[in-house]
Amino acid sequence: MLRAVLVDDQESNLSSLSGKLLRNCPQVEIIASCENAEKAIDAIDSLKPDVVFLDIEMPVMNGFSMLQKLTYQKFELIFTTAYDHYALKAIRFSALDYLIKPIEIDELKLAVNRAEAKRIQKSSTTQMEILLGNLASRKNSYQRIAIPTTTGLQFVNINDIIYFEASSNYTHIFLSDNKKHTISRTLKDFEDILPEETFIRIHNSYIINKNFADKYIRGEGGQVVLSNGAVLDVAKRKKTDFLKAIGF
Repeated sequence: MLRAVLVDDQESNLSSLSGKLLRNCPQVEIIASCENAEKAIDAIDSLKPDVVFLDIEMPVMNGFSMLQKLTYQKFELIFTTAYDHYALKAIRFSALDYLIKPIEIDELKLAVNRAEAKRIQKSSTTQMEILLGNLASRKNSYQRIAIPTTTGLQFVNINDIIYFEASSNYTHIFLSDNKKHTISRTLKDFEDILPEETFIRIHNSYIINKNFADKYIRGEGGQVVLSNGAVLDVAKRKKTDFLKAIGF
């Protein structure tokens, strides 16, 4: 069983989520429902749940502020709202789960199943550290990213990423230590969350970290040479934006 704490300032939302879990997720035992962050902190620290369903936007203290005040953080975290773009980016960077309200049953089941699997991997603490660390940084200045792999999660410093390469529905990630990760997410998924001041989409197939650009070779679109020796095409329609981004 997954022992769950639900946190939402709207009683109707708590009731709706509780009902959906009871009817569709028999592996979840609800041990507390909290209408504000203060009650949630007491419940989580004392009951030590396996999973917390957390609303972000709450009066007095929002979900992110609540997380920073917790003593106990060894639980799986599923956010139950993500309409704020900045909040959504921070959540996705840490590879934590989120459910858009109104919560769909199929999405809820998937999130619960992932929470069960992650309890075995014991990666939630590091994901929480990444989330809180990125939130504490200057807005949109993320420091680390959690990358889903076939065996779990790989935690990477964002400044160590040289470039991303698309391969159908997969993405290859090339790092400064010559390591390469392949994950089952599209390049668009990363384009939506990467800080625009550092990462540039230069082609349908590539996003680069401009700090690793060593040389530009002129042409219709041209090519960029990266510090690891990779030579990548720049799409003609991306050329102007690319040259502006690197200071030309």
